[in-house]
Amino acid sequence: MTQPTYSLVNNATGEKTDLPVVSGTLGPVGLDVGKVYDKLDTFTYDPGFSSTCSCKSAITYIDGDAGILLYRGYPVDQLARHSTFIEVCYLVLYGELPTKVQLEKFDSDIRKHTMINESLKGFFQGFNYDAHPMAMLTGVVGSMSAFYHDTTNNKDPRHRDIFAHRMIAKIPTIAAAAYKKYFGQPFMYPQNHLDYCSNLLHMMFSVPAEPYHVDPIAAKALDVLFILHADHEQNASTSTVRLAGSTGCNPYAAIAAGIAALWGPAHGGANEAVLRMLDQIGDVKNVPNFMAKVKDKNSGVRLMGFGHRVYKNFDPRATIIREQCHKVLKHLGKDNDPQMELALKLEEIALSDDYFKERKLYPNVDFYSGIIYKALGIPVNMFTPMFAIARTVGWCAHWIEMTADPQNRIGRPRQVYVGAPQRNYADIAKRKG
Repeated sequence: MTQPTYSLVNNATGEKTDLPVVSGTLGPVGLDVGKVYDKLDTFTYDPGFSSTCSCKSAITYIDGDAGILLYRGYPVDQLARHSTFIEVCYLVLYGELPTKVQLEKFDSDIRKHTMINESLKGFFQGFNYDAHPMAMLTGVVGSMSAFYHDTTNNKDPRHRDIFAHRMIAKIPTIAAAAYKKYFGQPFMYPQNHLDYCSNLLHMMFSVPAEPYHVDPIAAKALDVLFILHADHEQNASTSTVRLAGSTGCNPYAAIAAGIAALWGPAHGGANEAVLRMLDQIGDVKNVPNFMAKVKDKNSGVRLMGFGHRVYKNFDPRATIIREQCHKVLKHLGKDNDPQMELALKLEEIALSDDYFKERKLYPNVDFYSGIIYKALGIPVNMFTPMFAIARTVGWCAHWIEMTADPQNRIGRPRQVYVGAPQRNYADIAKRKG
């Protein structure tokens, strides 16, 4: 059977080249433009890579028009309702849901790696007291590359597994330590009898002076949030992990690069923007005036936490997390909190107002996650580290997939040069100022 192709013609020379079609399991086909430069002396131009496939991947599928998000073929809403974050980690890493024995073994392996080297704790003392937790996260994760020389052979499948297990296990411990550093509290060691999210809450909120009991509703809400954030295809931070990893660098360095990318307010900081917006509005009585400004194109006011670049219909994660949000608020008695009342009023208007419905500006996962984190007592500067904890499994899975691919090549985007043409060096006395 002949492979389907598209043809590209150079209008200046009339020369034609065929672009082979690259087909996947679901979604649009890709056109292989790898030989365009060789044959036509022409680059393809796609700022932001919004129409460019950087790789083949079997991990996550998104259909933004239909509001579909699949991890290894499983709808994310099914996983959020029936699975656990640790089970989803196994699925994302290995491609199949585990058996009972496999899940118990994987869970045990993760628990065994939760402690961090005592020397790593010294790194936190080098940060200023008011350092952003994401700055600490980026630095400390990068420093892990100095601790595990014996298991960082990127070509060894067993070493890749150990790396992923360590990274998934230790990132909550590191994030919790960053939280404790910020607030000047003593670090708390992990408790391996606790499940993943309960352990995180313990390390963040317990203190040596008194007992701490994990709220199971809070732990469950975090577990669901982490499932919804576990992976999201070739987003900016995941693409950064892949690009850095394509050089063959230490895997911990690649994850640190992903964390740095996630820190950007246009990426992982979106839920922080939701809380800042609520602070700006101030009171529920100011909502009508604020919404009028949102509808005014000349006002420059944006409604944060609504709509999504990828999802043109609705964010499939938002429906699930909305349930958890309302459950947490009611459980904690914060459904009457002024800021929460304000958030719920925005939600009510966006779901009923024709202006927002016509533009499909529905509340997204960032809107609800910010409210949940705030209700649980997690400060705004820890929102993005929480995102990083969840996304670590996706980064690890993509790094493993890329590294194990025998056709993997170092990433090397091209450019259209718009600078000065070639010119000769001029003596300083002859330069025009």
